Amino acid sequence: MNTQVTIAGVTFQNPVMTASGTFGSGMEYSEFVDLNRLGAVVTKGVANVPWPGNPVPRVAEVYGGMLNAIGLQNPGIQVFMERDIPFLKQFHTKIIVNVCGKTVEDYVDVVERLGEEDAVSMLEINVSCPNVKEGAIAFGQKADALYHITQEIKKHAKQPVIMKLSPNVTDITEMARAAEAAGADALSMINTITGMKIDVHRRSFAIANKTGGMSGPAIKPVAVRMVYQAAHAVKIPIIGMGGISTGEDAVEFLLAGASAVSVGAMNFADPCATIRVLEEIESYMKRYEIHEITELIGAVQG
Repeated sequence: MNTQVTIAGVTFQNPVMTASGTFGSGMEYSEFVDLNRLGAVVTKGVANVPWPGNPVPRVAEVYGGMLNAIGLQNPGIQVFMERDIPFLKQFHTKIIVNVCGKTVEDYVDVVERLGEEDAVSMLEINVSCPNVKEGAIAFGQKADALYHITQEIKKHAKQPVIMKLSPNVTDITEMARAAEAAGADALSMINTITGMKIDVHRRSFAIANKTGGMSGPAIKPVAVRMVYQAAHAVKIPIIGMGGISTGEDAVEFLLAGASAVSVGAMNFADPCATIRVLEEIESYMKRYEIHEITELIGAVQG
């Protein structure tokens, strides 16, 4: 069986990646997971300066998943390049760095710094960040803002650029087309769905930020639908994510049109989830005598 997939000229040994923000930068999970077996490690979001994140509590369990409002806490690009990149370079898995910012200039600053690092295969741009110059509306919630930031990042990026789309929009295909038109090399989707939980006994919000991003198995049908729609709206490849817990979940995304998948919230419940999903994909391929995993991409019938 051949599990290799190629996205924007980058070849991955298999289509299973980690979803940003659920796997640290690899070091945190390396005692549970052989990183060499993964298609790619997608790091937690990195900004141009350290971010302290949101006040606590930041996480709440909900039916079928979880809410989080971490606030993209991270040590900044300087520490990341001194500590995390050298660690990841010990492995032959591909490195994809997730980039966050509050202004276009913030993103460009990080993208330029990462351009100096040959070990980084691709950049994933988190456009669910609030745009401080536009009244805190996320870059990924307005097509013109998404087009502008994608275009600017492409001017400065040395690596292929993946735009990570927010599901909190009216029409996901409009956003996918905007990113493609601005030069994006690939899309990853979906980011978390905005939700809320109230503690009825304390009559207070379960997380300090009031709202948070919902992830986990409950969002999978929404994610599969959006991947399918985007795959029929654009020609660039898609990395699908959102509630993947099993190999069959991953295959569902491939059939919907994704070229690869990322495992996110399930890493918290099962630190070995990524390898298990990979092995279950391989079992599926054996069962149905599929020799090339690319045969599955977009192969849903009807």
